[in-house]
Amino acid sequence: MQKSEIRKLHGFFENELTNQILSFWMPRCEDKEYGGFLNCFDNKGEKLVSYDKYTWSQGRFVWMFAKLCDSTAVMFTKAERDEFLRLAKQGAEFLVKHCLMGENDWRCVFLMNRDGSPKKVDGYDELDMSIYADCFAVIGLARYALVSGDREKYEFAKKLHASCVERIEKNIFNTLPYPLSPKYRAHGIPMIMSNTTKELCLAADKLDAEYGEYLRSLVYNYTEDILNHFVDENNVMHEIIMSEDNSFFPQILGQHMNPGHTIEDMWFMYEAAELCGEDKWNEKIAAVAKKAFENGWDEEFGGILHFTGVNGGEPVGDMAGVENETMTKQLSDWDSKLWWIHSEALYTSLLCYFKSGDKAFLHWFDKVFDYTFETFPGKDPEIREWIQIRTRNGEPQEKIVALPVKDPFHITRNLILILELLK
Repeated sequence: MQKSEIRKLHGFFENELTNQILSFWMPRCEDKEYGGFLNCFDNKGEKLVSYDKYTWSQGRFVWMFAKLCDSTAVMFTKAERDEFLRLAKQGAEFLVKHCLMGENDWRCVFLMNRDGSPKKVDGYDELDMSIYADCFAVIGLARYALVSGDREKYEFAKKLHASCVERIEKNIFNTLPYPLSPKYRAHGIPMIMSNTTKELCLAADKLDAEYGEYLRSLVYNYTEDILNHFVDENNVMHEIIMSEDNSFFPQILGQHMNPGHTIEDMWFMYEAAELCGEDKWNEKIAAVAKKAFENGWDEEFGGILHFTGVNGGEPVGDMAGVENETMTKQLSDWDSKLWWIHSEALYTSLLCYFKSGDKAFLHWFDKVFDYTFETFPGKDPEIREWIQIRTRNGEPQEKIVALPVKDPFHITRNLILILELLK
């Protein structure tokens, strides 16, 4: 890639970040009355439909603003960086004050009212409905602690992370919106824990060096688990395996892949390799990423499919015994095109190209780039933020993706990381 091309790409992505994404969210995301952030907008971004606050999203906003404050890939002014840090701080304080189940109960509530009081999800009696919410709280608080040096927020993140590790080891946790029977293991758990632990490790390296070495050992174990147990001999990442012996199984639930998850996780794996000093993983990471692009790409309409079979195309297989699993039912939405998958694919393809030198990844970057910017950015000049979900042929859908929110996390994170890579 020529330097002139890199400069052009940097300018393009910088504009996308500042004038398309951040211009939508600032200042409309901040709740100046109660603290935290508001993001229950409709898919088009035209209307705030609820004041509910999901811990999942609150943590993501804190990470986003802390990262924006600290990144040197964009020439933000001091005033802009101060504003990012202020937003991250108020979001971190909202989380510390409201996210726990109780004063010494290190589990996060899944959903809050606008004022931070806990709120039950319709149809459920429990408040700690997803360990993913806990992880995003850790990710946000750890990044804020790294940037600000706030030891109180670091210690909070450390205790919450330790609780996550313990609950996962004991297999006593919930995973709404993707509940799964205990006899199965989801790739998403070691995946999120790898990234969460890495974020906490970066803060520990600054504030708590001895603990950082322990966290590195966890990142190493999560990475080995993923590459050794979830990836088959064809470099396909299976999204679900058996808990008892980490084996693959023939039913449709065990014979599908989530291309977006795999693609996202491969840049997590590269970061894990760097953190742990383990270049031995790099060749495998590139191979798994390439297979995800090959299997996930929709040759008929373009773009990356939501789910595929392990050989690509529509997931197929026996439903016996798995027909009532929520994740099995999700597979009917296999051909949707989601914004977050494509933002992850932009970064991972470019990263794999720079890491491996394989020009096939530059080819994938070009294909994903063309499809993404023809399909997802909003056309309304007053909004401009991306439409989150499209049909297979690219038509917009008004449909909930995971949570009933509009979420800038993936796009903003990937745009920052792309800019840092190009810099």
